[in-house]
Amino acid sequence: MEQESELVTGEAVVLDVRAAKLASRGLAMMVDVALQLIVLVIAMLVLSQVAVFGDEALALTLFLVTLVLIMVGYPVIFETLSRGRTLGKMALGLRVVRTDGGPVRFRHALVRGLAGFFIDFWALGMLGVVAVVTSLLSPNGRRVGDYLAGTLVVRERMPAARTPYVGMPPQLTYWASQLDLTRLPNDLALAVRQYLGRTSELRPEAAEALGYGLAQQVAAAIGAPVPPGVPSWAYLSAVLAERRRRDQAKVQPAVQYGPPVAQSYPQPAAPAPAAPPQPPAERAPENPFAPPG
Repeated sequence: MEQESELVTGEAVVLDVRAAKLASRGLAMMVDVALQLIVLVIAMLVLSQVAVFGDEALALTLFLVTLVLIMVGYPVIFETLSRGRTLGKMALGLRVVRTDGGPVRFRHALVRGLAGFFIDFWALGMLGVVAVVTSLLSPNGRRVGDYLAGTLVVRERMPAARTPYVGMPPQLTYWASQLDLTRLPNDLALAVRQYLGRTSELRPEAAEALGYGLAQQVAAAIGAPVPPGVPSWAYLSAVLAERRRRDQAKVQPAVQYGPPVAQSYPQPAAPAPAAPPQPPAERAPENPFAPPG
């Protein structure tokens, strides 16, 4: 079972990634080993012809060199050129990254390839026993090569995160329309949106404390304190919903209603009285005044 792992970048930014565990990595390894065996069998057929018509010692030497190149060169070349993916990892949606979240380079792929051949799988690895035991003992499913190279295998194919819908509380519609939201930072707005999307997953006391802190930050940024009696989540929802409405209005201007424009050509002598323009129907509230989630 995969679980989220926290990586800390050089800028002290925490990244939530899903580490690949033994099952998915084992399937990717089986795909890679099958491809390597196919190439190795083809190489043996070619080298057998050299042994028949040439020196057997030369053929054995070429076979050992070819074996090392296939078993070590295959993962090194693919992980270097594709930024951490072999064909097996591509099929399973996996990628090798550094422990700080950055892409791997040639030195990381070379260390992983050499450690995989000599320690984790083949030479001293007892056909993968060392890699399996190390991966089971590691909280992030890392093998010896990952520890030596400072890398981690993560999953790229994850279910798309649902974007939480932020509705406008009807009681705060007019109040929110008077706010000045030009000073609301984008990162703070993103933090509020993530909070509103995860409120139902938090404990009530934790959700209330986090919502209060975010509401105070938003109030300080836009210069509008929380109205008396309004919960923090409703205040934050009103601010984000109004911000979204204004952003959408910039892209899709509202339809202008009004009397028809007077024409420049002559009008009939006795025109029929024009019907007065009908005001636009009032829109129903987007969301009832209820806690999110």
